[in-house]
Amino acid sequence: MRGNEALATGMAPLLLFFSSMPICQAQLGLGEPKVSCFDFYLHDVLVAEKRMAVTVAKANMKNASATLFGEVVVIDDPLTEGPELTSKVIGQAQGLYAFTSQTELSMFESHHLVFIDGKFKGSTLIVMGRNLVLLKVRELSIIGGTGAFRLGHG
Repeated sequence: MRGNEALATGMAPLLLFFSSMPICQAQLGLGEPKVSCFDFYLHDVLVAEKRMAVTVAKANMKNASATLFGEVVVIDDPLTEGPELTSKVIGQAQGLYAFTSQTELSMFESHHLVFIDGKFKGSTLIVMGRNLVLLKVRELSIIGGTGAFRLGHG
C-alpha cells in the first residue's frame, strides 16, 4: 500500500508482485512457477453508513494513545479495479489489523484477498506483515494463496 493519502481517504492502491514456489511445484503437477503482476485498489472505509472496518477491541488505558496502540480492527473491504469506490468490485479484503506500537503509527495486518470477479475469480492471496502507516511506500508479505495463487509468495 502506498501513500499517506491512503490513511486519510481510506483508499490505497495495491501493486502485487509474486511468484509460485518452484520447490515441489512440478512434483505436485502444478507446472512451472508463474509470475503475476497486476494492480487494484483496497478501500478501508472507517466512517460511512455501511462501515467496512470495525473496531472490535481497544486497550484499557487512562490516556488515549496517539498511535492507537492496542486497538484491533476487523475488515471486509472492497477491492476495485480503479481508485474510485464506485469502480468495479473484483474482490474483498477480509481479516484484521492491530495497532502494535506505542511510539509510531504501525499495524500488524493479516487478511485474505478474496477475488470474486475477473481473471482470478475464486482465488485468494494471504497477506501478512507490519504496516508503517505514515511511510509513502510500504511492503507486506504474501504468505500463501489458493486457486491461481496456490503456493504464492512475495
